[in-house]
Amino acid sequence: MKTIGLIGGMSWESSAEYYRIINEEIKTALGGLHSAKCILSSVDFEEIVQCQASGNWEKAGQILAEAALGLEKAGAHFIMICTNTMHKVVPIIEQSITIPILHIADATAAEIKKKHIQKVALLGTKYTMEQDFYKNRLFEQGIEVIIPAEEEQLIEVNRVIFEELCLGDFQASSKQYYKELIAQLIEAGAQGIIFGCTEIGLLIKPEEFDFPVFDTTIVHAKKAAEMALL
Repeated sequence: MKTIGLIGGMSWESSAEYYRIINEEIKTALGGLHSAKCILSSVDFEEIVQCQASGNWEKAGQILAEAALGLEKAGAHFIMICTNTMHKVVPIIEQSITIPILHIADATAAEIKKKHIQKVALLGTKYTMEQDFYKNRLFEQGIEVIIPAEEEQLIEVNRVIFEELCLGDFQASSKQYYKELIAQLIEAGAQGIIFGCTEIGLLIKPEEFDFPVFDTTIVHAKKAAEMALL
């Protein structure tokens, strides 16, 4: 079994889900008392958020690169970044390590293609929704991505993530807002929805919908368990 190197803490709420899902997958695959071989480097999320807000992605990338290098030195066979937004700095991290990074967008694209879907809607932080680093990764694999049409919607989706979900605060009103927005995106032509923030699945579950929903935390964690067993 390979050792998984996790960069977590962004937020720790979803990092805990990663650990649970990975271990459940390993237990299901191998039975008995088997569990995953994992090494976790958990960063201070406030420091990362300040870098995001100021546009200092280089500094944020260096913080995660140091974490990744530490995981490699500790014996990890591959790295996974337990957040969507910080995949923006994957190129910076890759310069510091020799082991592969399991990219969350690639894992998600693979699941989307299994459903033979060409057009999806993406919900996540404003950085993930508005910038190209994530959408282009999907587009290169033949997947069209749409996001909420109104600036106010982008702001509210982002606010719920940072001011509620990352703090473990799950409001019924926010869940309803997300559900209504998702319905609008399906009406606009999306064939499925990406929960492109690892906290969204803590608020609302894919099984609550009658169309494909891709919870990136689940997708990413399951792919990591699969890679660990190859």
